[in-house]
Amino acid sequence: MTRKNTVRAAGALLAAMAATALSGCGIRASEVPTDFGPAPSRAACQVAGGEMARPDAEEFTAAVSLVCGGRLVDVDRGLPLRERQAGDPVRMARALLKELGRAPSAGEERAGFSTDVRRRLTVSGPGEGDPREALRLGTLPENLSVFALAQVVCTFAQSPAAASDGSVVLGGPADAPLRRYSCTDEVRTRPGTAPTPAQTVSP
Repeated sequence: MTRKNTVRAAGALLAAMAATALSGCGIRASEVPTDFGPAPSRAACQVAGGEMARPDAEEFTAAVSLVCGGRLVDVDRGLPLRERQAGDPVRMARALLKELGRAPSAGEERAGFSTDVRRRLTVSGPGEGDPREALRLGTLPENLSVFALAQVVCTFAQSPAAASDGSVVLGGPADAPLRRYSCTDEVRTRPGTAPTPAQTVSP
């Protein structure tokens, strides 16, 4: 065998060994089923310091849960100070929902953030006979996408709009059933695949 043929044979053998090793390691392109949202990406999920919105004297900073890299990540948004001073959970919920429905800033978009919450979504306080911590959305919670529902629950859960135990009581319009939702680690890390835990709430 000539020297040239020997080099070619050695190269082919090394390539075959490498392919076998990768197969044995069980390497897959993605571990997230495509039917349940995007696979985790290489998005930075962190807004550069110079691009972060800084609240002015009439604002305060509140955390809002956005979608980034297939999971929920909190970003800081400036809300009117009067919303916190009012001490009204429903007003706070409305202010937070407005932020969830707002398109990400240029810096947030570059970092990979997006939102599944639509601007037309509304929230109101408890109806007659509802528990005082109840919040009623303009549509049934189950009609929201899994990402949008997870965003709403996790944003409200870390605000005065949450119940005393940190859960969030949500329902649709009128006398639609109320359910208690929790923002778990699983919901945050895999909102497209993890069902948001819900418990029916009696009036």
